[in-house]
Order: sequence, then structure tokens, then C-alpha cells
Amino acid sequence: MTVDLIQRARAGDRDAFAALVDPHRGELQVHCYRMLGSLQDAEDTLQETLLAAWLALDGFEGRSSLRTWLYRIATNRCLNVLRTSSRRPVPAAPLPIAPPEPTRLGEVLWLQPYPDVLLDGLPEQAPGPETRYESREAISLAFVTAVQLLPPNQRAVLLLRDVLGYRARETADLLGLTEDAVTSALKRARATMTAARPPGPPPPPAGGPEERELVDRFVTAFTELDVDSLLALMTDDVWVRMPPLPFEYRGTEAVHRFFTAVDAHRRGIDRLVHVRANGQPAWGEYRRDRITGTLHVQGVEVIGLAGHGICEITRFEAALAPYFGLPRTLD
Repeated sequence: MTVDLIQRARAGDRDAFAALVDPHRGELQVHCYRMLGSLQDAEDTLQETLLAAWLALDGFEGRSSLRTWLYRIATNRCLNVLRTSSRRPVPAAPLPIAPPEPTRLGEVLWLQPYPDVLLDGLPEQAPGPETRYESREAISLAFVTAVQLLPPNQRAVLLLRDVLGYRARETADLLGLTEDAVTSALKRARATMTAARPPGPPPPPAGGPEERELVDRFVTAFTELDVDSLLALMTDDVWVRMPPLPFEYRGTEAVHRFFTAVDAHRRGIDRLVHVRANGQPAWGEYRRDRITGTLHVQGVEVIGLAGHGICEITRFEAALAPYFGLPRTLD
């Protein structure tokens, strides 16, 4: 059936081409997201990948699977994006208060969350023999953030080897590198990832009673502006980040200073609307207009869990709210 579709697609049948690539579209977008850390860039790069595949279909010789061929194109398109000098963090509105000095342990400003609704219905692909990461961990914000610290080639090698499970020889072929270069890049990438993401307890099962209880406690403390209760829920090495703003804080002492400094600003948050991002609990933040009474979206908040505590709080710009089905205003 695939051979027939390829022949028809080569003859210009766009429906046949769609039938070939659509089963892989979702996972390719996730791969681009892991590479680039940006949902918007991942969408754009996926479209470029599919266009390139359409134009190059005559050159597909079938020596690898169609899926692997598409991953080759997508990975190299992402590498092209990473190697250009035009990628810059999106301008963000400054905070209305003066925050304390950030921790500055490796800020990742080019980062966006990934809506869980885009993860629903992805095909269950059997992981390759070299896989090191479970699918939930490999989409988490902590993982994607750490990946953004890697140089482009190391980033591609780590994802192809440790997430997708390609063997060293296959990865070398996909990237046009030698096996020795792949092995060296993977060693360095793994060392960086270990330093950025030291081992810790796994999160509770998504949607389970442990997660719900922890999330409920967080929402109560957050909406009641109870800094001490918030800190009591956090792990000792908790991170607070606000990309694309250059403010990140690590550890409960630094986070306490931050929440104390922004206390007056946080008092304007009137409602949290629950969504999910990167397999994690998330919310849209809404502030009420005191004249009209209308609620306006202010941002998207995502938390990471480890064991029985919160290990990460990341706040994103309100411009991302539509990706999560969050309206700009509520009554």
C-alpha cells in the first residue's frame, strides 16, 4: 500500500502524499519542539519539512523507512534554524515590579510550553533499542529546557539516540556524521543533561489522586497569596522561570525572595483556569478589570512535580493562551 501511495504522490497526487505523511505529523512536530524549544518554531519547521519531503519524494529510495527519512529532513531543518543568527527571544512586557537578582545558572529564554491536546492521539511507536527516556519525561519542561543548553549537533544526537532510540550508525547516517563523532557528541550531551537535571524522584502519575492533591494545595496557596504554604510544597532545589524574561530563581531561599517581591502584583490574579502542558498541570491566569469586571488572561503557569513536591514553576506570556484553548477574556 505504501509503495502505491509513493508512486501516486510522485505523480502529483497530494491526497496520496497526505496519506503517507499524516501518520507521522504529530510525532515530527514534537521532535521539532524538543529540538527548538518553541511551539511556534516547531509548527513552522514541520511545514517546511513536509514541503521539502513533497519536493524531494523522487529522491526517496526506500533504503530506510519513510518515517526515518522524514526524521532526517526534520532534524536537519531544525539544525538550520538553530544555526541561523536570526533566532532571538520574543520581546516581553517587563514586570511591573523590580524583581530580586536572578540566580543566573543557565537561563533558557527561548522556551514555550507544549499543549497536551497536541499529544493526544499520537501513534504508539515502539521505541528503538537505544532509548533512555520514557515518553512522559522526554516531553517535560525540565527535559526540554535542559536540551536547549546543548549545542545543535549534540542536541540532535541526544534526541535521536536517547529519545527515539536510533543506533549510533543510523544516527550518523541521519546527520551526515561519523560514528565516532556521534559517540563523542552523545557523551558530552549526556554529561550536560546530567548536570542540568540531577536525578530526583519521579512525578506522581498524571491525573492520579497524588497529583490532584498536590495541585489542589498549590492552587489554594497560590490564590490565597500564602508564600509560606507555597514554599512548604516545593523541593529544596525548586526552579522558578519566566521566559522570555531573563529572570530565573533556584532554591527555596531565592524563590522566597522572588515571591515576596512580587506579592503586590500577584494580588491582581483573580482566577486560574486549568489546562495541561508538557504532560504537567498548568493554568491560565486571569486578572479582573476593576471597571468593566471582565477577566483578562495574563499568562500561562506550568508546574513540574517530583515525588511529593513541586520542583519547577514556569510562567509564560499571555500570547500563548490561544494554543491552550484559553480565551483572552472571561465574564
